[in-house]
Amino acid sequence: MTLTPEQQALGRRNFLKVLAGTPALAALGTAAAVQGPVRGGPVRLGFLGVGGQGRALLTAAAVGAVPGGHAEIRALADINPDQLKRATDLLATHTIVPPAQYATWQAMLEKEDIEAVVMAPPLWAHADIAVGCLDAGKHVLCEKMMAWDVPSCERMRDAAARNGRVLEIGYQRNYNPLYEAAFAGVFDKELLGDIYYVRLAWHRNGNWRRQGQPPWPEYDPSPWGYPSFEHLLNWRLYWKYSKGLFAELGSHQINIANQVLRGQPEAVSASGGVFRFKDGREAYDHVYATFEYPGGRTAVFSSIESNAFDDYYEMYTGTKGTLILRREVEALLYSEGDGEGLTGLEIAPRTAGAAVMDASETQAGNRASSPQAQAQSGPTMVERAESSRREIRQFCAAIRVGAPLACGPGKALESARACITAHDAIAAKTRLEIARA
Repeated sequence: MTLTPEQQALGRRNFLKVLAGTPALAALGTAAAVQGPVRGGPVRLGFLGVGGQGRALLTAAAVGAVPGGHAEIRALADINPDQLKRATDLLATHTIVPPAQYATWQAMLEKEDIEAVVMAPPLWAHADIAVGCLDAGKHVLCEKMMAWDVPSCERMRDAAARNGRVLEIGYQRNYNPLYEAAFAGVFDKELLGDIYYVRLAWHRNGNWRRQGQPPWPEYDPSPWGYPSFEHLLNWRLYWKYSKGLFAELGSHQINIANQVLRGQPEAVSASGGVFRFKDGREAYDHVYATFEYPGGRTAVFSSIESNAFDDYYEMYTGTKGTLILRREVEALLYSEGDGEGLTGLEIAPRTAGAAVMDASETQAGNRASSPQAQAQSGPTMVERAESSRREIRQFCAAIRVGAPLACGPGKALESARACITAHDAIAAKTRLEIARA
């Protein structure tokens, strides 16, 4: 995809124009409130798994862990003591008294008076931990993807219903004010017309393998199911624990595409492999999938680890217009044809310019280093971290006052089902139908 700076500015203006005078526009500039729920005071939280994403959620909770706020951080649990130290140091920057620390979630639940668990452990452990917490009477906010396989997702859903507990799955786009505005201002009004094609891309140029040393030379993670520290550190690269790029990246985008297209895909064709980093990993470094939705609609997803030029975005193309959601922070809207589709919007020229889309990554180590790409980066519409803050706040509100969840186990299970089937389609080397419940 190639867009000139002028075309990018035009797309931004068009998007803001259709939101003019609406609550959706105001939402773009609204930071998450830190006030507590209407009744009951702050929710007593325990955090399980405080690696990179766990600390992102911990940071979001820390914003609400103030007098009169919605969250109280009571305890942390992680089998890696180095992660516990990093999480404790992070909380110190928010002047929060260090919470109790535990190696296991069982010990945390046994000894701490907590109401809810925010969990971000490796994918393979999601179901057992979530079900254990739900059966112990705790509410659960679980990082995406929901679980390693469909039966495990169903176990989690059923445990939440059986125990009458809140279960939310951490798809932050559901809490992102940019996406909220896109639904209210564009999708719900069907401004794009009939959408037949969706393009989902998440392209990076870097090795997914993490570097690190065990907490001490004799550290042994085998009691928790990891034969070596390497497997614990790089669990995403091994099929026993992971579903690779589909689970870690693609499920975010499929989760939203399902909502935009008001349904779930019926079948998927996929290909991929370990093409670049032949270092003993099992997880593919390149994947490509075509998801078939009812009514002749198609979503094409690709994720590669060899080039960051295309960055990451979702593009919805309709008979009246196109909406591009980039990097979770910016929206670009274009009218189709001569402009009659979206009345009053400026028309993008059909000739492509020399400038390219911004190239930036969620992980600093994967950012494109091109000076041209960096120079073209414009102001963002929202702050990405705002999504996690809203997610924690809404989770607490759901517990205290019954506020609705933005995703919930039903939506999360469907996106997991699609991505798990896409993963299986690569191994099967054939098109697979996506089973329904």
